[in-house]
Amino acid sequence: MIRTSGASPVSPRPVWALPNTVTLAALLVLTLAACTQEPASAPEDPPPMEVVAYTVESSQVPVSRELTGRVVAAVTAEIRPQTGGIVRKRLFTEGSEVEAGQVLYEIDPTSVQTTVRDAEATLASAKVAVVSAKAKAMRYRDLVKIEAVSQESAEEAEAAYQQAVSAVDSAEANLESARLSLSYANVTSPISGRIGRSSVSEGALVTANQSTALATVQQLDPVYLDATQSAEEFLYIRQQFEQGKIKLANGDPVVRLIKHDGSLYESVGTLELADAIVDETTGTVTARSRFPNPNGELIPGMYGQIRLEGAVLQNALLVPQVAISRDVKGNALAYVIDENNTIEERTLTTGQTLGDQWVVESGLQAGERVVVEGLQKVQAGSVVSVAEETEAADGSISTSETSAPPATE
Repeated sequence: MIRTSGASPVSPRPVWALPNTVTLAALLVLTLAACTQEPASAPEDPPPMEVVAYTVESSQVPVSRELTGRVVAAVTAEIRPQTGGIVRKRLFTEGSEVEAGQVLYEIDPTSVQTTVRDAEATLASAKVAVVSAKAKAMRYRDLVKIEAVSQESAEEAEAAYQQAVSAVDSAEANLESARLSLSYANVTSPISGRIGRSSVSEGALVTANQSTALATVQQLDPVYLDATQSAEEFLYIRQQFEQGKIKLANGDPVVRLIKHDGSLYESVGTLELADAIVDETTGTVTARSRFPNPNGELIPGMYGQIRLEGAVLQNALLVPQVAISRDVKGNALAYVIDENNTIEERTLTTGQTLGDQWVVESGLQAGERVVVEGLQKVQAGSVVSVAEETEAADGSISTSETSAPPATE
């Protein structure tokens, strides 16, 4: 065994425990860099959404209302027999024009003629009886004066005479009625107009005043169009007139008829009446308009619309249609921009359209701004950058420079 002399033995240091100059230097550099580096800045807020706005202005605009309805004849006459018998002849062509007093049907008059002859005989007998009763009454007047007959007998003779006179009057009335019934054997039209199809043919048995009409005659010049509107709308329009918000430009409304194919009828109509009674089943009020129909173009039962024109809405608010959206319930909505360029969702009540604009009846005030471009990018409460939209004299739309929202620190 070999021993070393002198100092005591020293154990060798592990390699990993030796200081590494390169490593220490790197750590020192990183530490100094971390101490001297500036703190990271917070993320910036996104810029406001850019939208185009329209400033609402008030003006006078023409008002029109469209109501749906159907054409009805001005006068309608249902032809019914006023005496009974067999129809012997039909004297008209179905669908043709007939005149007032024209004979339409001939009813066999045989039975009525018999009634007339019987009434004539009854009248003749009554006249003979009255002559006899009169003579007796006059004779008894003289006899009662000399007390040849009693007062009672004279009074009875006088009563018999008066009864005979009444019998003559009754017989004359019966004869007149029978002759009138005989005249009813010729069924005539009470009005001029167009006659429809016949419900009976020759040889049919008819009775006086039967429930089924033999035919119908309609007067088609002029005609009416009966249109309906809800009671709520009727009352609203009347209230607008009473408050002076709607005024008639020339005193009377102009009524135009829109035919079933969408074209305008060439003649202008007049408003005849607005029914004062609300239909209990439909909750509607009927408005009747009158139109000339010289060519028979308008046929009863035809569907059509009337447009009421001639009124002016005072201080109306017009908003471009692109600014109006609808919710799931169909309510009109608009995004209104306040003085701080903050979006507010507003529910509106809209009326008629005028070109590409809505007439706003409630929900907006003149001078307020609504979003017309960029509706999909905004929501209630968001701040926007606004470009004002204005309408030029020629109706074109121009956009001004974009205005930024108020600066925030």
